Amino acid sequence: MPLRLNPTFRDRLASADRPLIGMWVSSGSPLVAEICAGAGLDWLLVDMEHSPNSLESVLAQLQAVAAYPVTPVVRVPIGDVVTIKQVLDLGAQNLLVPMVSSGDEARAVVEAVRYPPRGRRGVGSALARSARWNRVDGYLANADEHVSVFVQIETAEGADAAADIAAVDGVDGVFVGPSDLSASMGLLGQQSHPDVVATVQRTFAAVRAAAKPVGVNAFDPAVARSYLEAGASFALVGADVALLARGSEALAATFIPAADDTERASY
Repeated sequence: MPLRLNPTFRDRLASADRPLIGMWVSSGSPLVAEICAGAGLDWLLVDMEHSPNSLESVLAQLQAVAAYPVTPVVRVPIGDVVTIKQVLDLGAQNLLVPMVSSGDEARAVVEAVRYPPRGRRGVGSALARSARWNRVDGYLANADEHVSVFVQIETAEGADAAADIAAVDGVDGVFVGPSDLSASMGLLGQQSHPDVVATVQRTFAAVRAAAKPVGVNAFDPAVARSYLEAGASFALVGADVALLARGSEALAATFIPAADDTERASY
């Protein structure tokens, strides 16, 4: 019997009546990914840029979360045509490509996702999980329906070019990264600086004017709510490794006397 693939993140955003809330999965662990998948969130971002993820670990995480009503998005480390081909062949239906700072870069990303003659994606569906080894009828002809691609604006140049980036045919949405954006603006580590916030909101306006959804990363609940109120359609509001770090610190602080802090720090 022919198989059906899940709706893409693009489709979920189009049908949503509220912003979609997600978290980073940066541990590289399928077990942790599955725990997060069952938490009630809308989407998960499996990160290959700043996390210890290989093709094999991403595959295992996609398989682990497949049984849950959550949409996985994979952030590739770079907008490279080979890397994108490999991640798509794993069965990733939703990609986020970092460090896109111009319309030309966005067009190159779209070309990497699409099959010829519209793009440059290599054809290997008979060998790949993407088409469930050719068990998805018409996968090659309808591949664009099964894949959504989002690009990440995280430089001052990208913010200035937001309208051009969002207008590219095949870009399904834009994700704003305040962390690298603040560094690009000479405000390293100051994601909540008024100039950074203003640039994020200016980017929001440019993307929304192009009728594309815009998202943002914000771990501070107050900042996240302010961006949602400013028009973000999707947001990442936490990360598995950060939750574990803060939770384990809180556990230690609850049960270990403060006088032992110096000793613990020496390890």
